[in-house]
Amino acid sequence: MLLRLLLPAAVSALLATIALASPALAQHGASCHNGMSFPQFLASLEQDAQKAGVSQRAIRAAEPYMVYDQSIVNRDRGQRVFGQLFTQFAGRMASEARRVRGRQLIRQHAQAFARAEKEYGVPAAVITAFWALESDFGAIQGKLPTLRSLVSLAYDCRRAEMFHDETIAALKIIDRGDLTPSEMIGSWAGELGQTQFLPRHYYDYAVDYDGDGRRDLIHSAADVIGSTANYIATGLKWKRGEPWLQEVRVSANLPWDQADLTIKHPRSQWAAWGVVFADGKPLPNDNLPASLLLPMGRNGPAFLAYDNFNAYTEWNNSLIYSTTAAYLATRIAGAAPMRKPAGNVAQLPFAQIRQLQQLLVKAGYDVGKVDGVLGQQTRSAVKAMQLKYGLPADSWPTAELLARMRGHVAPASGAPEAAAEPRPAQPHR
Repeated sequence: MLLRLLLPAAVSALLATIALASPALAQHGASCHNGMSFPQFLASLEQDAQKAGVSQRAIRAAEPYMVYDQSIVNRDRGQRVFGQLFTQFAGRMASEARRVRGRQLIRQHAQAFARAEKEYGVPAAVITAFWALESDFGAIQGKLPTLRSLVSLAYDCRRAEMFHDETIAALKIIDRGDLTPSEMIGSWAGELGQTQFLPRHYYDYAVDYDGDGRRDLIHSAADVIGSTANYIATGLKWKRGEPWLQEVRVSANLPWDQADLTIKHPRSQWAAWGVVFADGKPLPNDNLPASLLLPMGRNGPAFLAYDNFNAYTEWNNSLIYSTTAAYLATRIAGAAPMRKPAGNVAQLPFAQIRQLQQLLVKAGYDVGKVDGVLGQQTRSAVKAMQLKYGLPADSWPTAELLARMRGHVAPASGAPEAAAEPRPAQPHR
């Protein structure tokens, strides 16, 4: 951004053109393609597409859009996630305005939503919450040519195989007649439509709900509703008629180490430990399995997460995103607003979380990528260290835990050797 501000417009445009199309600037990506230049790589990809059944007609139509864009690769390599408290993120993303708008759209498209729930078992509120978070109900779908993004990321070596396959899926969408290459405008990572499907998900799960013979997730609300329901039900294994998330209150003497998405107990067991619904009503004394989710530790909001919550973490493996999407769905479905924590919940700043991750790795724990982001692997390692020090094991990193680890880091009993390099982050959806 600073470079563009300092350079004259004509020079900026020239540099942008060079960065967009020059194979010379893309040579760093050739190491995983047997030294092929970008044109050679593109020819090979087109051959693979033909073998996968894509017609020459579709490939010719797409070719003008399949150019290398270094800025896309730079964005992929430079993306960062900034830490934010769940209550702050949910307050912004699961706003009252979105709850109201979601309910309006459910009434407006009642027929499509009713059909989707009958055919796939996915409630309207669940579909609408993803619709809200992914594109603000279609208002923000991205402005970049999808094919350009896909081939650039396919040539780059970070996720080459993934985007090779996504490019072929995009060509199949064109070949099927759902979208033209010029209509394929979306996010920088190649996601398309009002619920931001990767091309493979678009090709596999998109359905024609408005009856016009096309599966159009960019313009058709009916197609968006039916396709999103199909993906959630078929791709993410949604269980018809079961809940996904419910806010609860927890007692002070709860065994905190049991609050983990990897641990499930019947609701009767949670009730025995003093867990009640947010309004104080008792939990059903049944065997429905649920996990206790504490996105901000024992002093923050608490939820029972059911098997259907897995669909949210599969859609996006960010815990703060998946919990927000599930919470917004409960609000659209009629649940009361989330209770505010009794006091301020302190969150370690980015640099301190990163230092904590480094100390956990030194102690022998696998935290995934050492990136200052509180992901599930880091939370699991935090819980293990809390147990070691006799602290409440709620998986929420605190200044006290960091201080103890700074003073003494002992190898964890039975923990694997720390890796020399952190593992790469998992790709989005």
